[in-house]
Amino acid sequence: MPDSSDVTLANRLADAAGEAIRPLFRGQWSEERKADRSFVTEADRAAEAAMRAILDAERPGDGIVGEEYGAVREGSERQWILDPIDGTTSFIAGRPIFGTLIALVESGWPVVGVIDQPILKERWVGRIGAGTTFNGKAARVRTCNALGDAVLGTTSPNLFTGDEIDAFMGLAGSVAEKKIIWGGDCYNYGLLSGGHVDIVCEAGLKLYDFAALVPVVEGAGGTMSDWQGHPLDAESDGRVIALGDPARLDDVLEAMGATSAHHHHDH
Repeated sequence: MPDSSDVTLANRLADAAGEAIRPLFRGQWSEERKADRSFVTEADRAAEAAMRAILDAERPGDGIVGEEYGAVREGSERQWILDPIDGTTSFIAGRPIFGTLIALVESGWPVVGVIDQPILKERWVGRIGAGTTFNGKAARVRTCNALGDAVLGTTSPNLFTGDEIDAFMGLAGSVAEKKIIWGGDCYNYGLLSGGHVDIVCEAGLKLYDFAALVPVVEGAGGTMSDWQGHPLDAESDGRVIALGDPARLDDVLEAMGATSAHHHHDH
């Protein structure tokens, strides 16, 4: 299991990523840069390289999986999963709701997670078996008595394919229209952990998109699962539901048309 030194290290990684990202945010997109994503690419790579350098020095036996530079020491029991900029579109648009995601995964299970917003200097830190913190203070989800009261977030309707759209629209139809927020990537999961958002529903996430979210959401009293209600691990298919109030899981699955597949699992 992770100990406090892992959490301390994860915080150092987030600090290093933020130092690399901040100078490039809302950069001046010159004529030469217009055609590509070079500010994003530069920020992404610099942030991930900074994090990897620290890990190579401090945890030489641990594996690393990063969005930009791939995987090393893949056979290791402990894997650090890095996404330097989750929310590329927000970064390009100058919206400070992207985030750096850092997770420690042991035997396929996320055990430490950090969501860091380096511009607003907001950081959620979660660790299995301990409470989630937001900038050092305890973060807690809120109760949601009915789907009609829920605030629902997702990054974009364009990220759902085929029958995923129907499932999402079923859920969207069961919450109040004025309570759906679009955009936000990892930031929405931080907001859910602080009791501001009730449900986040997404598809197409990779391990580096969701691994860090799980300890944060669950440490704040929420729950994360796939669209069948099963816990998330390294093998999950990238369809996720985050709930501030775990009591609403059956309601959400029913609204999405997934009740028949729902089984309760303990892990």
